[in-house]
Amino acid sequence: MPTAGAAVAHTAAAAFFDLDKTIIAGSSALAFSRPFRRQGLISRRAALRSVYAQLMVVFAGADEDTMDLLRQRITVLCTGWDVAQIRSIVAETLHEIVEPLVYAEATALIAEHRALGDEIVVLSASGLEVVEPIAALVGADRCLATRMGVDHGRYTGEIEYYCYGEEKAAAARAIAAERGFRLEDCHAYSDSITDLPLLEAVGHPTAVNPDRALRRAALQRGWPVLTFDNPVALRSRFRSRVPRVAVATGVAAVVLGLGWVGLRRRGGPAGLPSPTGA
Repeated sequence: MPTAGAAVAHTAAAAFFDLDKTIIAGSSALAFSRPFRRQGLISRRAALRSVYAQLMVVFAGADEDTMDLLRQRITVLCTGWDVAQIRSIVAETLHEIVEPLVYAEATALIAEHRALGDEIVVLSASGLEVVEPIAALVGADRCLATRMGVDHGRYTGEIEYYCYGEEKAAAARAIAAERGFRLEDCHAYSDSITDLPLLEAVGHPTAVNPDRALRRAALQRGWPVLTFDNPVALRSRFRSRVPRVAVATGVAAVVLGLGWVGLRRRGGPAGLPSPTGA
């Protein structure tokens, strides 16, 4: 982690951040289920099942097979959804829903990295167009996230790019090479064991609100472990820096954000109810 007197000797690099439970508290999947229900995209029963799924995965360990199962269910759910409608819902509700979830500790850490000249990068398995506006809200320079296929303005149910697991590490390596950064100078922050490849790829890994498996791995490797527990609204802090157009642009793959953000990293038992709308 950067420290207060480190600016003199600091070599500018990249700081890679996961999204859920690292930058924001809780799950954007669960948060967005309400406006989706209001717009008739999901039923009350589906919304309740998503709540149950979220509660279950909090206590579950990471499981690759379950991740795949949940991913398949989400893509089936959203196939055929109108992209323009999704874009409108997210743009209209982003500030109301997301701002109160952002950790004050995360924004302070991002500001510290920025002051040192680091590039702030958000890497998320959630949909690109839900991650982009959140990344803009917290002052990130760029983000990479999952992209979902679209045809004639509707989701196809196909995944074009899955920013998950080893793929996050590959993305970090590519960004570092592009920007001329040394990976040993870069930082990475995540709460999930599924991001172990990313954390191992950089010289300065940090576990934030880690799940059980990542906490064990961090302790074994001597990595710092941080607890973020103070979500605060960001409107007054970032309004002048984030034009509303940045919030409204994109959302072509938002449903992955709604379904994956909280579920991708912990997975539940194979029989877990589909987290529809989560």
